[in-house]
Order: sequence, then structure tokens, then C-alpha cells
Amino acid sequence: MILMAVHEAFVAQIGNPTPEPPPGSDKILQLVRYLTWFVLLSGICGITFAGGTFAWEKWSGGTLHSPKMIAGGMLGGVIATSAGTIMNAVIGG
Repeated sequence: MILMAVHEAFVAQIGNPTPEPPPGSDKILQLVRYLTWFVLLSGICGITFAGGTFAWEKWSGGTLHSPKMIAGGMLGGVIATSAGTIMNAVIGG
């Protein structure tokens, strides 16, 4: 009963605000786009390097460590490119 009174008095008045970017956020968003581009570029370079390493390991008969590198690069790319969707699912509720 007390919780209902607190809810009606305070929480119900707050409502559900919609997010709005602050003034000057266009530069921050541009920086985020640059960082996203850099993450994608480094992922492509990492997977390319791991592919070359895989070929070298197969040719020289060494132990295979590169499949883990390729899987890690691909998993990191999936997480990096879906970060916005993940945050909207967790926070946006």
C-alpha cells in the first residue's frame, strides 16, 4: 500500500522521457562513426592476417593457432557492428 502511494506520488509523474541529443552532439556522433570505421578496418586487417597465418601454418606444418584468431576477429566484428542494437535492447527496454 505504501509502495503504491510512493509510485503514484513520484514515479508516475516522471513518465517515460524520449532521448534527445544534447547540443553539439554532432561532433561526438562523427567521432563514433570514425571509431566504428576504424574497428571495422582493424577487424578486416586482423582476419586477413589470420588467413595468411593459417596458410603459413598449414604449409610449414606448425600448430594451428590461426582458426582461433579468425573466430575471434569475426566474433569481435559481430559485437562491434551490433553494439547500438545491443545497447538499445538492454537500456531501451
